[in-house]
Amino acid sequence: MNMLSRRTLLGSTAAFALASPAVAQQKTLVINSFGGAYETTHRKAVIDAFERQNNVKINVVTVYSADALAQLRAQKSAPQFDVIHFSGGQEAVAAKEGLLEKMSPADLPTNGKSLYPFATAGLERGEGPVMQVAAMGLIYQTEKVKPTPTSWKDVLDAKFKGHIVLTDFSNSYGLLSALMLNQALGGTLDNVDPGFKALQSVIKDATVISRSPDIQLNFAQNDAWLAPYAQDYAYALRKAGVPAKFVPPQEGVAGSLITINAVAGRPNRDLAMKFIDFSLRAEAQEMWAKDLRYSPVNKDLKLDPETAGDVIYGEEAVKKLVVFDPIKIGEKRQGWVNQWNRMIGK
Repeated sequence: MNMLSRRTLLGSTAAFALASPAVAQQKTLVINSFGGAYETTHRKAVIDAFERQNNVKINVVTVYSADALAQLRAQKSAPQFDVIHFSGGQEAVAAKEGLLEKMSPADLPTNGKSLYPFATAGLERGEGPVMQVAAMGLIYQTEKVKPTPTSWKDVLDAKFKGHIVLTDFSNSYGLLSALMLNQALGGTLDNVDPGFKALQSVIKDATVISRSPDIQLNFAQNDAWLAPYAQDYAYALRKAGVPAKFVPPQEGVAGSLITINAVAGRPNRDLAMKFIDFSLRAEAQEMWAKDLRYSPVNKDLKLDPETAGDVIYGEEAVKKLVVFDPIKIGEKRQGWVNQWNRMIGK
């Protein structure tokens, strides 16, 4: 291509861009996601459809919850994200520090009324709604563990000695599981001694992991039989050929909540709210449940029996969901992490 024809082409392209209403009016949203299979489903269920329907370009930054909170703090005077997702309770801290845009039910005109009440409880605290739930219970190896465990206290059964996997408190799944064990033993958020005493009795014969992929490694290669962990990983294990199931203990399942929040101080408030509302529609919730077994928060959703059996689904199941006070957890978390680290000798 010679210079004249190239200039002509570039000039024509620029003129088209300026003349095209679609290009001239296109807005941009900056959001975070969590990478891997999660981000793949996130794009399929929400991002791509929202871009097509609203002439919006969405820039996705892969950043996990703790780092996302750190970035919001560092950018407080000039925020770069429009929408931020959290999975470890950081929304309570972010709201308290004024990093999030306040929302009301009116900001969710299409899907807000379809959500379970716990999913919008955080709006009064300045947080965004819950988008999904990773339910915490017991994952067990079906060929080794019979009968099916029924209680958080089964983790303490001597017959599982050497075959238990526990998760480090640096991972929210580990912390929530320990709090459920503590609650099953009569403890509270103000008294975690029963839980720590119980963990102390089994820790020396357990495998402690800090990363979610290590669950699969230990069940597939290291003769793990029982692990307090998230429901979706039982599905991941089965897809990998490991005979594993999830069971909700009789004392209830802890909800690790994935929230979607608008960032304060950004010029795209209305578009961010529209994206948040869109993220909560039943169609998207169905994809999350089918692809990754995340429990839905939209009560209008109808799931097939197989998927429904793998998630917290329906009014009665949701009643057994335990949602700990995120403010109190935020206040006490570091003390519990320090106590856990001393116990395992870090």
